Amino acid sequence: MADSTHRARLTPLTLHTFATAPNPAKIAIALELLQIPYQIKIWEFGADPDRGVKSAKFAPLSENGRVPVLEDPNTGVTAWESGAVMSYLRRLYDKEDRILGLAGKTSDAVVSEQDRVDFEKWELLLLTTVGPMSGQLVFFTHYHPTQIPDAIERYAQQVYRCYDLLEGQLAKSKGRSIIPGGVTAVDLHWIVWTSQPHFLGLSLDRYPLMQKWISNIVSMKEVQNAFKKIQEAAIAAGTANMDADGNIKGADQSLLRAVREGN
Repeated sequence: MADSTHRARLTPLTLHTFATAPNPAKIAIALELLQIPYQIKIWEFGADPDRGVKSAKFAPLSENGRVPVLEDPNTGVTAWESGAVMSYLRRLYDKEDRILGLAGKTSDAVVSEQDRVDFEKWELLLLTTVGPMSGQLVFFTHYHPTQIPDAIERYAQQVYRCYDLLEGQLAKSKGRSIIPGGVTAVDLHWIVWTSQPHFLGLSLDRYPLMQKWISNIVSMKEVQNAFKKIQEAAIAAGTANMDADGNIKGADQSLLRAVREGN
């Protein structure tokens, strides 16, 4: 099911997301890279009966009450949890592992067991640590009713620790990709959680390779297209909370700039 002719004949998949949410964005980017047709359904956090992910209407899609959810009418599969969704797309639509995976991207053109482990450890580090720690940092920085400096400091230090690890890993590719040899699903997992450090109250001044890598990934047309589609769907659905400059509040401003400037 991975050839482009077959993909063009697919019934569009449905990606369920918020107007601003990092994990669904990585799935949109993957769909763009795979050239799979898809449509976007915008939801809101909370229990609104028509739009809320805590509603009875959303529950059949994901009992966890979270996005992303991906519905594939071509197979009848509904997947939630971004790691599971990404793995599903790789298994079904990238069977040769050349777009989101490692094929053709290793030093000797052979994917070794060490290569597979390296891929998985960087993927899982994001899913189990960077994403959750960043999410807690956002919560305590922006949404907790009272400021708790100790909590903010703890989560900031945990995220910085992971930035230190990523900076070292990026040195192996001179800032081009997390896994040396080319962009993979690992980069998609990480980019949505690292490309707006200022929203987390963090700085990338000590991380020149991260800055280079973010600039490279954000400039990809598939990344821009994915973000643009989510933004347009949110505006059309009337769920976008706009600021004075016409931006969706909480949106990734580095991606917005890339979309507008055509970089």
